[in-house]
Amino acid sequence: MLLTTPSRLCILFFASTYTACAGLSSASIAKQAVSALPLDRLSSFKPYTHYANAAYCPPATTLSWTCGSNCDSNPSFIPVASGGDGTFTRSWFVGYDPILDEVIVSHQGVDIDKIMPYLTDANIMLSPLNSALFPGLKAPILVHDGFAETHSRSAPYVLDAVRTALSRFRASSVTITGHSFGAAVGLLDAVYLPLHIPRVTFRYVGYGLPRVGNWAFANYVNSQLVSVTHIANKGDPVPVLPPAALGFRHPDGGMHIRDSGEWISCADSKTAEQCVVDDSDASHLMFDQTHHDGPFDGIEMGC
Repeated sequence: MLLTTPSRLCILFFASTYTACAGLSSASIAKQAVSALPLDRLSSFKPYTHYANAAYCPPATTLSWTCGSNCDSNPSFIPVASGGDGTFTRSWFVGYDPILDEVIVSHQGVDIDKIMPYLTDANIMLSPLNSALFPGLKAPILVHDGFAETHSRSAPYVLDAVRTALSRFRASSVTITGHSFGAAVGLLDAVYLPLHIPRVTFRYVGYGLPRVGNWAFANYVNSQLVSVTHIANKGDPVPVLPPAALGFRHPDGGMHIRDSGEWISCADSKTAEQCVVDDSDASHLMFDQTHHDGPFDGIEMGC
């Protein structure tokens, strides 16, 4: 059951003992399990925030790198490929950042009113991964079937573009990013691409990431060499959905932006599950949908 006011949201599932809005007080998180992010590390995320934002722009503009302020914020970027139609297949782009010496993969997100039905539908299914795309990854590893289906439509094209970029620029590092739905598709890419491209360093930076898979999926991600960071902004409800009661879990690597604007790093998947609300909140029973798009260090998502 979804209870909303114009901008505040509380999710309760009365059919189970789970309450997504209760028990999430960050006061309950062990203090040693979270730490404030130093300013120099905070600033290091800004290029990826702009790349995640740029994926909201039409593919033609990311291929020509003429998408406005987000393209201008990474002026040295060299695009290699882009695709998607922004609706049935979410937009994406791949290219090379010579300053970071990384291949960049970015996936388009969606407005919060469009992603919420994917996250609150009582008929959400956890399904096995496509064996053709994810060879060797079988049950009990399960993921949200809607995210997996969307990922499958762009995956082969993204893989070809990443291979092209790695070869063309003799790169050895890939960073995958995205916001909202794009963060979910990007996390699946962070599992998919290493299965097909060996001897390359992969990193994932996601913003407003919903839960993508079950405990087995989260544990698999945690066991890999991929560096994972997923950032929740203030009272954004998306990172606590789909409900844990339905078997969904986050991998390690969670960060949370407090109401003060301070970024804190959560030590593991347990604290990442809880690290979604601010110590200073008077009530931990409400979330704010307007926080989904940011700001992330001053950047609001959307082209």
